[in-house]
Amino acid sequence: MTQIHPTPESPKQAGRFWRMVPLGLVLIVVGAVFATGVHRSLTFETFVHYQAWLQDLVATHGLAMLGLYGLIYVTAVTISLPTSAFLTAIGGYLFGWPIGGITANLAATLGAANIFLIARSSLGRLLLERAGSRIQSLAAGFRKQSFLYLLSLRLIPVVPFWLTNLAAAFFGMRLKPFVLATQIGMLPASFAFALAGSGLDDVIAQLERQRAECLALGWSDCAIDFNAKSLLTPELVTALALLGILALIPIALKQWRRRKAGEG
Repeated sequence: MTQIHPTPESPKQAGRFWRMVPLGLVLIVVGAVFATGVHRSLTFETFVHYQAWLQDLVATHGLAMLGLYGLIYVTAVTISLPTSAFLTAIGGYLFGWPIGGITANLAATLGAANIFLIARSSLGRLLLERAGSRIQSLAAGFRKQSFLYLLSLRLIPVVPFWLTNLAAAFFGMRLKPFVLATQIGMLPASFAFALAGSGLDDVIAQLERQRAECLALGWSDCAIDFNAKSLLTPELVTALALLGILALIPIALKQWRRRKAGEG
């Protein structure tokens, strides 16, 4: 009787399978998030409604809540929900600005790394089509000096976060310098939003007074409308920009000296 033996899986097929794993996981998470409507819950009004309850949970289950916060943050960044500023401010409010800031920074870096790896999977071409011609404007910078270029884009975010992640992947940046530049570059903004968020008590009290006044006037639409980015004053934004420029100077000098040594 003839025995049929399965054909061994080739290294190329195995590699293709593992490249599909991140895509499969993200699709499952995206489906779950949008099917349950969780994405609509990540608003300041929802946070104010459950504020006292969340504070009690943090007081009694601090470590578990910090882990849950980090998981939510990583997921939001991975599926490119525009909630980073809001989540960072909430982290600063619930856990204090030092712990909230560093947790937000680590979670944002991990989420960015997820997008970076997914961009190198079979989904890469679809993401490239979504990015359109905008991504080509970043090509020269990444091909010339990827680490310094990405660091500057993180410190001074003039390009959408998700687009920067895709560009770094498509134009050949390695994972390790990508993660390092992302983590260093996002530290100032992470701590700035966390610090601003640690003082949300006054903001919440003011918004609740405004809502009460609105309801007292007989209006039905008295939703709390708040953008976390409004916490950053012009002075703080200017300070962040100057900090970003100062952080780039030593790296730029190092690259310049290396280039001069190579020419010599």
